[in-house]
Amino acid sequence: MGATAVLGFIAAPAQASSWTGHLTGAAPGYESRRWDDDGGRTNIKFSGCKDDYTNKRVAVTLFRNRKLAPDAYYSTQAFSKCFSGGTSSGWWEDHGSGSYYFDVNGALVGVHVSVASITTIY
Repeated sequence: MGATAVLGFIAAPAQASSWTGHLTGAAPGYESRRWDDDGGRTNIKFSGCKDDYTNKRVAVTLFRNRKLAPDAYYSTQAFSKCFSGGTSSGWWEDHGSGSYYFDVNGALVGVHVSVASITTIY
């Protein structure tokens, strides 16, 4: 009888990647740094928010960078808890692999925002 080889492996669970940062006086339409994502959900968290108006809300929109075409944009989420001592957190569903970024207050004119802590998990 011939020998039978059995080859097995266990796949490790996917590990989330992340980056942290802050914003100081970001103008409407400010774009975050880009990150490369292999797919999966994206979570963006803001804490310690301030603006130079009485808006007390920051609009966060997720984008995927595309070559030779306008960037794809996904839902805009309104963050407000971060203005009252809490943490605002938004989730975006899997939109495939690619280079991603978010903008802040893209549709607001003249509202500058500062964020003490940003965490992006992808």
